[in-house]
Amino acid sequence: MAGTVLSQILILLAGSVLVLSLVRRFALPPILGYLLVGMLLGPHALDLASDAAAVALLAEIGVVFLVFTLGLEFSLARMIAMKAEVLGVGGLQMLLTTALFAVAAWAAGIDPAVAIVVGGALAMSSTAIVLRQLGDQLELNRTHSRLALGILLFQDLAFAPLLALATSISEAGQALGPAWVLGMAGRAVAALLVVLVLGRWILRPLFHEIARHQSTETFTLTVLFVALGGAWATHGLGLSMALGAFLAGMLLAETEFKYQTEAVIKPFQDILLGLFFISVGMLLDLRLLLAQLPLVLALLAALLVVKAAVVLAVVRWFVPNTRKALRTGIVVSMGGEFGFALLTLLLKGRVVDAALVQPLLTVIALSLLLGPLLVRYNGRIADRIQRRRTVEPSEVALETAATRQLAEREHVIICGFGRVGQNLARVLERRGIEFIALDLDPFRVRDARQAGDPVVYGDASEPEVLRALGLEHASALVVSFDDTATALRIVRRVRRLRADLPVLVRTEDDSRLDALQAAGATEVIPETFETSLSLVAHVLLVLDVPAPEVLETTEDIRHDRYAILRSVFRKRDARPLDEAHALRQQLRTVVLPPGAWAVGQSIRDLGLHEGKVLVNAIRRDGIVGRNPDPAMKLREGDVLILWGVPEDLEQEESRLLTG
Repeated sequence: MAGTVLSQILILLAGSVLVLSLVRRFALPPILGYLLVGMLLGPHALDLASDAAAVALLAEIGVVFLVFTLGLEFSLARMIAMKAEVLGVGGLQMLLTTALFAVAAWAAGIDPAVAIVVGGALAMSSTAIVLRQLGDQLELNRTHSRLALGILLFQDLAFAPLLALATSISEAGQALGPAWVLGMAGRAVAALLVVLVLGRWILRPLFHEIARHQSTETFTLTVLFVALGGAWATHGLGLSMALGAFLAGMLLAETEFKYQTEAVIKPFQDILLGLFFISVGMLLDLRLLLAQLPLVLALLAALLVVKAAVVLAVVRWFVPNTRKALRTGIVVSMGGEFGFALLTLLLKGRVVDAALVQPLLTVIALSLLLGPLLVRYNGRIADRIQRRRTVEPSEVALETAATRQLAEREHVIICGFGRVGQNLARVLERRGIEFIALDLDPFRVRDARQAGDPVVYGDASEPEVLRALGLEHASALVVSFDDTATALRIVRRVRRLRADLPVLVRTEDDSRLDALQAAGATEVIPETFETSLSLVAHVLLVLDVPAPEVLETTEDIRHDRYAILRSVFRKRDARPLDEAHALRQQLRTVVLPPGAWAVGQSIRDLGLHEGKVLVNAIRRDGIVGRNPDPAMKLREGDVLILWGVPEDLEQEESRLLTG
């Protein structure tokens, strides 16, 4: 028996490697590859993995980890601050969309309780695809993105009761009455209270103790224990395992250990979630789907159109702008991964005909394939639907126009906006010297642009990018990241386009010094804080700043214990586990949405963590004010640039939103 199970898992893994390699080669979503593996190797095709009990168990654990990660992304503080978007827009979208699809399912002969689950499954959208694509496009701070986030947050809330309902119906093998539903709701509330109490009194002290030992292995084991322990607790109460994992993730999301937890859980989640989608693919009958292809395409069109239309109608009640409402509807019109989970539970419990569920599973899969394109081109699609020839200028477009104007004046080009690049930018800004920076991390670019810095996403080794940033008008070019191979390409490109431009390169050591100098680098500078100071001094001297003033600037920075050099935006996964790590202060941007507690308060009244968190700057109406007046009153839409250690920033962001 064990050998049979192992052989089937090996067959699935081998098929996954082969199919995923092809999928990656053509830049298709991995979900499609996993579904194809399940369909081809499952009982309806080659029948090489017909006994999938072990795979189903691993897939269920994969769903637990996925929902646990969803809980980590859930922010109670942001939900409260965005209550109009979450409860208003999100609640109405979920209610109306679920009702429409549930009525259609009931008309097709499905029991009312099961029809509610089907409707809820189709109402879900892919949080991962929407947020990632909007982040890559630097649109997360736009109106349609904020409304879409509110809808996704409410869907996350609605998923837990829908999952509990689907699990119980599946295990009972039939639809259950109102008395059972009330009993299930009571158990869910009890589970929530128990998990909240245990989390407040146990989880945070436990993780503080684990972090104090500075052991990544122990931290990883603790995260696995918490995720599976929450799942076991709710399962013992007769509820879904995923519900307990979701609650455990919610608790950790309110602590300073959120990002480290995401980092250690991701490998387990990706592998097990792949097995989940393989198990979904094994349920699909390829021959039946080909025979029902017209029906599948019709259902796909209905899913996209109905969801977009419902969101359009709902958002128009809150935002008097048809284009923004339409863009929001297009962004969330796709299906979601959790729709797979809900429909799969119903199919495995045999409470609904497979001939009805299988086309719906295929429709969700196809919508996920279209999802990135829908999000990427949501503005163009909305304009085409409205037959508009001109597009309203967006915040990003205006910033790009400002950057183009800057590129036509004398400025410094900074390639890489990491720690060293930002240190250089702050000093140049203080001296009144203009700069343009490039970076390939979309999250860092987004944060920096929100703070008002002239930073763009681009590859400095491309000649077109260098020309667009005004290479011919530049006073100097600085390569601030530690990648010698890329630095060599940039130097050679610059020298071909402009031989007289001073080019300064930062390296970790001097191992490639000769190669960089041979390529045309004017100066090659070493690492660490003193390296940053050396780079600043060289740049200022190249820009004809008097030497005594350069010396005064660097000595002032040393006198301030390198405070300005620690004020940087970190990459999303750059949080250290080591609680005693030195120089952990960093910058973070916080956008004040409508209803945030801090709106109307003065900076002095905020009482930011007894002085441990400082307001470095405030951006309002596109204008950045450094070291703002403590009496300044905050407004809706203000972007606060805070400075402090990660745990203090986490706490103060929550307080700024909810009080």
